[in-house]
Amino acid sequence: QLPDQQKTSESPLSWFRGVYLPPALHPLNKTLVKGNKWKDADSTQEKRRSFLHDFCKKYNSRKKLQTHLVHLVSRIYVEDRHKVLYCEVPKAGCSNWKRVLMVLNGLATSAHNISHDDVHYGKHLRKLDSYDLKGIYTRLNMYTKFIFVRDPMERLVSAFRDKFEHPNSYYHPVFGRAIIKKYRHNADEEALKTGSGVKFKEFIQYLLDPRRPVGMDIHWEQVSKLCYPCLINYDFIGKFETLEEDANYFLQLVGAPANLKFPKFKDRHSSDERTSAEVVRQYLKELSKEERQLTYDFYYLDYLMFNYTSP
Repeated sequence: QLPDQQKTSESPLSWFRGVYLPPALHPLNKTLVKGNKWKDADSTQEKRRSFLHDFCKKYNSRKKLQTHLVHLVSRIYVEDRHKVLYCEVPKAGCSNWKRVLMVLNGLATSAHNISHDDVHYGKHLRKLDSYDLKGIYTRLNMYTKFIFVRDPMERLVSAFRDKFEHPNSYYHPVFGRAIIKKYRHNADEEALKTGSGVKFKEFIQYLLDPRRPVGMDIHWEQVSKLCYPCLINYDFIGKFETLEEDANYFLQLVGAPANLKFPKFKDRHSSDERTSAEVVRQYLKELSKEERQLTYDFYYLDYLMFNYTSP
C-alpha cells in the first residue's frame, strides 16, 4: 500500500522506479479455507511470509534498487476470475502452475490434457505487463500474489539437465554453440556446429562470466531478478520441496473448484530421475571449490530471501 502523501503526489510508475520500505505485510485472507487439515501448511506459510518481509526490511535499508513497474511485473501471469497473480519461476513447478491457471480461467476442463507446447507457446494466459498502468497497479493491490521457489542449486542443475542433456532446437544452437566456442579448448567441428554436449563445468563458466558470450535466461536467472520479492509483496510463498501441499492449500485459499488438485506428473523427460540433493552433489563434484563458492555467491540473495540452507 502506498503512504497517503505518495498516493496524491506520485503516479504508480514513478513510485516503482525506486524502492522505499517494503509494503506492510497484510494478513492472508483465509475465509475460503475449509477444515483443519491445512493447519501445518498455514503455519509454514506465515513463517515464510514474515521471514521474507523481515529480510527485505533489512536488505532494503542498505540498498536501493532502481527499476520500472513494467519490467518489474514482466514474469507475472494474471488469472482474473479468481483474482490471482503468479510470478513464474522456471524449474519450480511452473508448467503445472500454468496448467492450473488455465483451468481456473475456464480455458481447459482439466490440467492433465494440456500439452507442454500449449502451456508454454499457446499464449492463453495474459501477463501483467500487457495491461495499462492502471490495470497493473489495480491488480497488484487487489489480487492474491503468489510465487513458488526452489533450492537454487537444485533449480540450476535441473535447468542444465533439461536444456543441455536432451535434444533442444533452441538451447543447443543458441547457448550451446556460444558456450563451447568460448570455454572448450580444441572443440571439434561437430560440437561447434551443433552446440550439443555442453558440460556442466562449461555451463558454470558461462554463468559466472561477466562477459558472457550470450545473455542470461529465465531458467537460471536469480528469483530476486525474476520476481522482485522485496518490491512486490507476495501473499503466498510456495516451495518446490513441499509443492503438492503448498499448491493445494493455495487453491483452497483462492476458492478454486473442489475437484481441482495440483497435478503430480513431471512435465517432460518423465523417465529421468528428479533433480534431488544427491543428484546436485554429483554435478557439483565437476567444479572446483572456487567455482562452487562463486556459484553459491551468484544465488546468495535467493538463499537468504527464502531461507534455504547453503550447500
